[in-house]
Amino acid sequence: MRDLDANRSNWPHGEKFINPKVTAKGDARATVSLSNPQTLWFNTGTLCNITCVNCYIESSPTNDALVYITTEDVRAYLDELAELDWGVTEIAFTGGEPFMNPQMIDMTRVALERGYQVLILTNAMAPMMRPSVRAGLLDIQKTYSDKLTLRVSLDHWSEDNHDKMRGASSFKRTLIGMDWLRDAGFTMAVAARSLWDETDAEARAGFAALFVARAYDIDAQNPAMTVVFPEMDASVDVPEITTDCWGILNKSPESVMCASSRMVVKRKGEAPSVAACTLLPYDRQFDLGATLKEAEKDVALNHPHCAKFCVLGGASCSA
Repeated sequence: MRDLDANRSNWPHGEKFINPKVTAKGDARATVSLSNPQTLWFNTGTLCNITCVNCYIESSPTNDALVYITTEDVRAYLDELAELDWGVTEIAFTGGEPFMNPQMIDMTRVALERGYQVLILTNAMAPMMRPSVRAGLLDIQKTYSDKLTLRVSLDHWSEDNHDKMRGASSFKRTLIGMDWLRDAGFTMAVAARSLWDETDAEARAGFAALFVARAYDIDAQNPAMTVVFPEMDASVDVPEITTDCWGILNKSPESVMCASSRMVVKRKGEAPSVAACTLLPYDRQFDLGATLKEAEKDVALNHPHCAKFCVLGGASCSA
């Protein structure tokens, strides 16, 4: 995926998603403005304690294409954010597994001290359960319990399906982490996948039963608390999004992720920079510059993920 996104050398879509201004048919490509910035994401690094099937960012115990972001990196972007009239209310951290990053607790505290809501995406497994991490989270919880949410990756409500994606016994280990978060009074959400042959209602009913059984205070019917993401496969044929599509689909550009968020990444051997969204950290056309000010530019929807995940799938990575 990294090489494919970087240079289109083995692009499976023919002439689609090549020209950022026009589609393969010559129609004007849709673009999205940063019209309502609400979330600034930080990718903490692509290293992860597990390797999942179809991980969109190819996180694994060996992938360090995106290296660890540091507390000083985060502080510098928060300083710049304070100078901009963006109106951001949430700082979010994703990976990889964020708790692999040795400065994750410090970065969380820095964001919370600035008054932001903080969202951390985690698999709630061994990295989060290290004694030093748990102690740090508990210390943060004393002051910021109403401002911190941990969104746990739980691909499916059933053990068998979850383990197909994340490996044997991963479901049990994640539930151990979620039990600890529950008992400590943390606010939890869940991120799932929609790849199984079940309706959205069936998926949410399955999660609702699990949450009741384990006394998790998570609303399975609330899309912000139980987020069911469409699968991302860059090889699947999807239509390009033109400027006419907004009216045809009865959809607004403001509903697309890049209208409300940006993500800071730190590629190996490089200084931090700002990507258009959380989904495309490797594709250089979605690298908007070193600063948040530079990243205010419009984003051309020139990737299959833009079409399938954001426009047609209606997904959002934020709460």
